[in-house]
This record gives sequence, structure tokens and C-alpha cells, in this order.
Amino acid sequence: MTGLPQILFEDNHLLIINKRPGEIVQGDKTGDAPLTDQLKLYLKEKYNKPGAVFLGLVHRLDRPVSGAVIFAKTSKALTRLTRMVKDREITKIYLAVVDHLPDPAEGTLVNYLIKNERQNKSYPAAEQTPGAKRAELTYKLIASGKTFHLLEIHLLTGRHHQIRAQLAIAGCHIKGDLKYGAARSNPDGSISLHARMLNFTHPVSRENVSIVAPFPANPEWQYFNDK
Repeated sequence: MTGLPQILFEDNHLLIINKRPGEIVQGDKTGDAPLTDQLKLYLKEKYNKPGAVFLGLVHRLDRPVSGAVIFAKTSKALTRLTRMVKDREITKIYLAVVDHLPDPAEGTLVNYLIKNERQNKSYPAAEQTPGAKRAELTYKLIASGKTFHLLEIHLLTGRHHQIRAQLAIAGCHIKGDLKYGAARSNPDGSISLHARMLNFTHPVSRENVSIVAPFPANPEWQYFNDK
């Protein structure tokens, strides 16, 4: 994958990009080049910075997921945004293409999830299970096609693979997500989950920041783009 991802917002303190499926936000055991390195080089060249470039990651998206990701260009912004994430002061809206209609069409999912480190997968667990964490989201059906359906998801907690795991538990598997029960993979290895919108108060200027990340070019997103 080549080329800089689409920049959705940039000022002295923030850099928000539209991550493409397949890109990794931070370095991992694969050894593939992460977005943090690519974006540091972009900032170094754009602003002619002589030394090391500061770029703090505020939150993450799984490798096969696309959409808006926030980076902090200053330590002040990173400290404040990290606290805002913890205090749930950043609204995150996702869109997911799933294989079954949810019942009811709109509602709240609450589960306790436990992460299996070896498998890099989250499983449902009883509330009292050691290491289990409460996961909560709201969802709403917003469009349907012949085979797949589009859900809008408001993430209320930030657990490992939360949306993927909770929708699978509800019987609504995300298109292409073999790890969580999808029937087949997407041709490009992505899963049809997109971080569509972000809304928060700027950590320094205190102005409202509202971001909408355009869909990837994949056929399923283009199908629902007009719905």
C-alpha cells in the first residue's frame, strides 16, 4: 500500500486521517511499516523539522478496519485527548455491513468480554470472570440490500475488538470478518467496518471538531453510499 492516507483535519495540535483497510496504525510483530512512521515523515518534510517529530496516537483501529484516526502533534494535546477518551468525551460513530438483520432494528448491546491474547480475539464471558470487561454500544439499522445490511454503531466503551465481538454475539457478523464468524473473506482482506464520524471539543482551542470519513472504494460501501 503506497501513498499518504487522506488527511481529514490538521492544525498545530491535531492530525486526523482516513485510514485505509490493511494499514497498521502502530508497529506490530509483522514488522510492516506503521502509519505513525509514515505520518512523522510527512510532518518532518512539510514543516522542515530538523530533529525528531512528535506524534502521539490517541486511539487505534484494527488493521482490517477503515476510517478516522486521531493523532496528536503536541504532548499537551495528547495528554488532554487521552483523558477525553478515558472520560468518553469523544463521540465515535461506526458503520458496519452485516449479514443478518438485528432484532430489534435499534437497540443497545451490553456484554462482558475477555481477550484471548494468543488468538488475539475477544470472547463473551460471565460478569464475574476474572479479566472480563463490560462492553456497551448502541446500534441502528439504517439501510438494507438483498444480502447485507448497514448498521450505525455508537461506541460507548473501548474494548478489544468490541464491535466485531458484540455484533457476532448478536448474530450479525461483519462482512469479511472470518475471525468472528463471517461466511467468507473480502477480496482485499478487509472487514466491512468503518470509523465514520468523530465529534469532540478541541483539546486546546476548545472549538467543536466534527469529522466525517469518506468510505473506502470497496463495492459494498459504494452500494450503501447512496442509501
